[in-house]
Amino acid sequence: MKKEIKAAELNCNPCHLIGKDWMLITAGNEEKCNTMTAAWGGLGYLWNKDVAFIFVRPQRYTKDFVDREDTFSLSFFSEDWRKELAYLGKVSGRDEDKIAKSGLTVEFIENTPCFKEARLTVVCRKMYRQSLTEDCFIDKDVMNRNYPEKDWHDVYVGEIIKVLVEE
Repeated sequence: MKKEIKAAELNCNPCHLIGKDWMLITAGNEEKCNTMTAAWGGLGYLWNKDVAFIFVRPQRYTKDFVDREDTFSLSFFSEDWRKELAYLGKVSGRDEDKIAKSGLTVEFIENTPCFKEARLTVVCRKMYRQSLTEDCFIDKDVMNRNYPEKDWHDVYVGEIIKVLVEE
């Protein structure tokens, strides 16, 4: 059973939650959705709102869905789902129905796809998108290490509109 809480009531370390536990970024509609595993992003407060920010490379199929829809979800799982998260990060939804093959169950909250098995779900309404650019990198070592192909991420800022946690 899941209960709704306010974003300010989250009792977690976002650096560990995103960077170590990973998350699924999911967008789409009842007809078709896609998801990707991510370990870059954050949770915080911006423009007088609770927000999440995510980074998506241009070649990722999920980016088409995030760009098209007004909302996206972030889903976090227990360690029991690590194998499935690794699979969802390696396989493209362009090539197969990876969600069905993962064994996860899509559900919709606020008309946004997410996963029944998640222990934490954050639903966001897109507010901002911008492409990272080479000229904005102050630390060129970070740029060179993470973007040898110059495939800059787009960063999205989403207002957190719903948070559900497993009871």
